[in-house]
Amino acid sequence: MSDVIDQRLVTLDEPLGADKAAVIRALAGSVVAAGRATDAEALFADAWAREEKDSTGVPGGIAIPHAKSDAVTEPTLAAARLPEGVDFGSFDGPADLVFLIAVPTASTQEHLTVLSTLARSLIREDFVASLRSAPDAATFVRLVDEALAPEPEPAATPAAVPAAAAAGAAGATAAAGAADAAASARHAGKPVLLAVTACPTGIAHTYMAADALAKAADEAGVELHVETQGSAGATPLAPSVIERADAVIFAVDVDVRDKSRFAGKPVVAGPVKRGIDHPGEMVREAVAAIDDPSAPRVTGDVAASTAATAAASEHFGQKVKRVLLTGVSYMIPFVAGGGLLIALGFLFGGYDITDTANEIVLTNNLFNLPDGGLLVYLGAVFFTIGAISMGFLVPALAGYIAYAIADRPGIAPGFVAGSVAGLMGAGFIGGLVGGILAGWVALMLARLDVPRWLRGLMPVVIIPLVASIVASGLMIVVLGGPIAALSTALNDWLAGLSGAAAIVLGLILGAMMGFDLGGPVNKVAYSFAVAGLGAASVDNQAPLMVMAAVMAAGMVPPLAMALATVLDRKLFTPVERENGKAAWLLGAAFISEGAIPFAAADLFRVIPASILGGAVAGAISMGMGVTSQAPHGGIFVFFAIGNLLWFVLAIVAGSVVGALVVIALKRWAHRRPVREEQAMGAPEVAVA
Repeated sequence: MSDVIDQRLVTLDEPLGADKAAVIRALAGSVVAAGRATDAEALFADAWAREEKDSTGVPGGIAIPHAKSDAVTEPTLAAARLPEGVDFGSFDGPADLVFLIAVPTASTQEHLTVLSTLARSLIREDFVASLRSAPDAATFVRLVDEALAPEPEPAATPAAVPAAAAAGAAGATAAAGAADAAASARHAGKPVLLAVTACPTGIAHTYMAADALAKAADEAGVELHVETQGSAGATPLAPSVIERADAVIFAVDVDVRDKSRFAGKPVVAGPVKRGIDHPGEMVREAVAAIDDPSAPRVTGDVAASTAATAAASEHFGQKVKRVLLTGVSYMIPFVAGGGLLIALGFLFGGYDITDTANEIVLTNNLFNLPDGGLLVYLGAVFFTIGAISMGFLVPALAGYIAYAIADRPGIAPGFVAGSVAGLMGAGFIGGLVGGILAGWVALMLARLDVPRWLRGLMPVVIIPLVASIVASGLMIVVLGGPIAALSTALNDWLAGLSGAAAIVLGLILGAMMGFDLGGPVNKVAYSFAVAGLGAASVDNQAPLMVMAAVMAAGMVPPLAMALATVLDRKLFTPVERENGKAAWLLGAAFISEGAIPFAAADLFRVIPASILGGAVAGAISMGMGVTSQAPHGGIFVFFAIGNLLWFVLAIVAGSVVGALVVIALKRWAHRRPVREEQAMGAPEVAVA
């Protein structure tokens, strides 16, 4: 017998009120009367809050109000069969069967699964009909218990003789093979759809929508695979299934987890209730979207959509690269916004604003302007906001490195470890180490096999607490000091660069930016520059010089290719000449990938030209002391560039060198037949 319902929780053929609020309040009272909740009004308030997000009436005269509540002491199902229907917002009329699902806020997965099973059973017409005809509460409870009970395992029939057992096994194997063949034949030629269902509480609607869509797909002759993202957990769809799908249905009231897995596929999206009320429409729309080029598609990074597949087979080096680049990618928005705001602060308030910004922001306002007027006040505001944003650089780097290792449980300890690294003066190196430590500890804790009662506390209490103590404690007690010394030495080295040393560093970074046009080597140089911005100041301009050199060099490859298509058009195909027009804008915006179409067509001529052009731009930029407060934006963030004239000249020089090199290679570096001496008997070969 289930432990979620008993006869005290069933009300048959008694009016509970004229509207849904009265019915929900009455059912909440019955839960408290049964000793399964402590406060009827608190439970009602939580259920009503869910009801206000979206009505819980479903087709067939059924309503399933539900809530997680601190007032509930054990998972409970309260039911009412009303003599007259009450409007719960279903399109097909009022509901006369009402089920209140009430669970504690930290309920276990097993209980959530039981209650979700009930929600799915309400899709079955025979089950609903039996509840409507139940003569008493005991029968009603028995029917619910039967619906919640797991299906029994098929009983094994003992074999009469060994030969018979062997024959039975052979027959079972043949039957299984026939079933698989039949399944394959059944799905052959059918559209393949995916569906994701989710609601805010993830108890009822999530699973009812899944079953309603599955039933509609079966009736339409469509192959459908459903992922329920509910409180009882979610089993992600296999990457192989996603790959062969033709379209996706999102019946959700919350964000779809890892939506990028479905990037590029036609999508039909709607609230989870539409998946329950009109599943057939959603299936038909999804099928129609398959051949409709104008149909909406899932947005996102298509490369990220294959991450689940790649992660399963990545080696250690690939994993390290993924983890570090994840941290950098999440860190960049803080740096970009902060750097541009600081640049605006200097533009409006002058370089002395660093000494007075905090005081101005705290003591002045638009009606009490400081000395210098409105521009100085705005400069102080921009600088203060930018400095605060830049302060998140190391915590965000560490937090999202930990996230890449351990998923969500790693975020909090990663941010804490990054903040500790900042406190210790360990800089971005401390953020890298702290994030890796926090993520690794969180991952190890998540893999522990803990008692059932402790599982709910692991991701929200135990893992953040222990991982923060271990990672941040090690940073403070053991690692912070040495890493801070290393960071100080690195900053001093950068600050001391001048003359030939600065030019050599710019040349190396510039060559790296042109080496693979947004690939790993390019990202290493860019990440080095961005991570160093946190150490920049009015007195320490070296990190800003590194950033400017990297940006200038990264702009060169597409600009060089665009210039080359103008200088010698006949060396390029019509398609390449069209790409050259777009490359002007891409290069100006610091999008190195604008040169990729040229490299894809002629790798061994374009890449050397990009390397040489980038190296020239980086060397000139570093040698002339160009600085950049902004980590991205190219020429469009001109106000954030120090020594703008030399920045432009460095880009022009690099672009001219790159263009001339690629033209020279295309003109004179051809594949030609070379014959070795006949006496050697060597075959004819082609060399560049």
